[in-house]
Amino acid sequence: QVQLVESGGGLVQAGGSLRLSCAASGRTFSILTMGWFRQVPGKEREFVAAISWSDHSTYYADSVKGRFTISRDNAKNTVYLQMNNLTPEDTAEYYCAADRTYGATRDYQYHYWGHGTQVTVSS
Repeated sequence: QVQLVESGGGLVQAGGSLRLSCAASGRTFSILTMGWFRQVPGKEREFVAAISWSDHSTYYADSVKGRFTISRDNAKNTVYLQMNNLTPEDTAEYYCAADRTYGATRDYQYHYWGHGTQVTVSS
């Protein structure tokens, strides 16, 4: 089992920045990819970004390219999501996910999920 705990969400004005963190524990040696998804009530969960645990490959949704950066610290078993130039459309519950599937960008590919952290961007 892998446990994931997100932190770093909050309220920010449009144009501002936030950095989300996701700490993994448990059988972390089994992780190949960690990702971030977001969800707004009434809408489907949306892929945001993912990173390979082995070769640093990164993947981004078109809506966040150039604004968000995913990174990871293997020693701390932690993945980060730096979010810059935030807009109200980025308001959502953000979830961290992990799996053994390399390069996963679909939510059904992920086996482990955190409980989420709320990001609210005011206009």
